[in-house]
Amino acid sequence: MTLSHREGVDIRPTLLRVLTDLYVQASVHSADEERQFVELTSRLIDEVDDATRAAVRARLAIYPATPIEILKKLGLPPAQPHEPLPLARAIPASMLSQRSSVRTPDEARRSETGLSMQPKDAAEICDMFFRASSNERMAMLQGLVRTPLKPSARIPDGRAAHAVEILEMAAFVSDVENFTLELGDSLILPARTAEQVVNDSGGEALACAAKALNMPSAVFQRVLLFLKPEVGQSVHTVFRLARLYDRLNERAALIMLAAWRGSVVAQARAKYRPSLYDDERQRARAATRPSSQPGSSTIVRTGTDGPKR
Repeated sequence: MTLSHREGVDIRPTLLRVLTDLYVQASVHSADEERQFVELTSRLIDEVDDATRAAVRARLAIYPATPIEILKKLGLPPAQPHEPLPLARAIPASMLSQRSSVRTPDEARRSETGLSMQPKDAAEICDMFFRASSNERMAMLQGLVRTPLKPSARIPDGRAAHAVEILEMAAFVSDVENFTLELGDSLILPARTAEQVVNDSGGEALACAAKALNMPSAVFQRVLLFLKPEVGQSVHTVFRLARLYDRLNERAALIMLAAWRGSVVAQARAKYRPSLYDDERQRARAATRPSSQPGSSTIVRTGTDGPKR
């Protein structure tokens, strides 16, 4: 309302971002809420700048409950949680030896033109991912492939191969602690985030982390079998995660890695943010204010013979 009263200020981009943020905070919406969101958003999408439209498109692409009308408006295909993840095209044998050092033109273009993820957006994506069910996570990973978000850079091949070897050895002896430490070091994640990835009950987070390290499928299956007994004893869980890993797109895994790293920055900023807008100013005033004012206290002079003088 304040922005609308200022002359020359276009509030439509801000309004579209706020509407989108509020809509994705809830996993289920009533018919009236969905209808109102479609009516408002459909008009604003055509009236905002390209940067705002791209940011909204990236947010709604990974949200499972985005209305069909808005998906068509943004040029996004409807998400189907029960459908398998799309398989990548086969890589010619002549290119396999150059795959680690040469990027395809499509990858180079995405890396140069992708939208850098803001810490607040990264924190919201992480929160949405860890709160989602298995089917909703599959839909999110499908959507991440189509988003213009910029993924993290690949882990160097030598470092990734060394990490995979250590992770496999730790999994064989069910050493979850050392497995978590090595995973955090190799992916440049803090200990808290690495623990959340390893201890995630669904297992999709661990699949994304392993895919970011380019872990071979056979090694990932052995990790599932030996790292945690409760997971290895469930044939259904191992089979489901193994199929997910084989069809998981590397770009989606690297975007999730970027979200994990960005959420750490958002948490650090929130931790040290003052609760009131002028707390820092008041604190500075209190620090520079003298403890006593001149003339406010009586100075008692004493001589050699005590207070009488």
